[in-house]
Amino acid sequence: MRAFGGRARIWQRFLHARKLSVCHSCSKLFVGGLSYDTNETVLKDAFGQHGDIIEVKVICDHKSGRSKGYGFVQFTSETVASKAQQEMDSQSLDGRNIRVHFAHKG
Repeated sequence: MRAFGGRARIWQRFLHARKLSVCHSCSKLFVGGLSYDTNETVLKDAFGQHGDIIEVKVICDHKSGRSKGYGFVQFTSETVASKAQQEMDSQSLDGRNIRVHFAHKG
């Protein structure tokens, strides 16, 4: 029984560490399903109505410079990011329904 208790404590420490690493990005949102025409200005304007933004990034192909259809928006607080996530998920942006989730390191 003692060995099992040790494994349980190790597992709890792992889960706690994992939670901390995910929480590191609690103010950063992943935005998927973007139109290839959506740029950072459009994304910032759409999400900026929910609160102060630190950074907006649309991920582009390094050769063509064309959007890959997803990006990230980082807010100044977790509260604002949570509100934006709830209100923007499944909304239409540039004619496409976007998916909004909390970003995580990985």
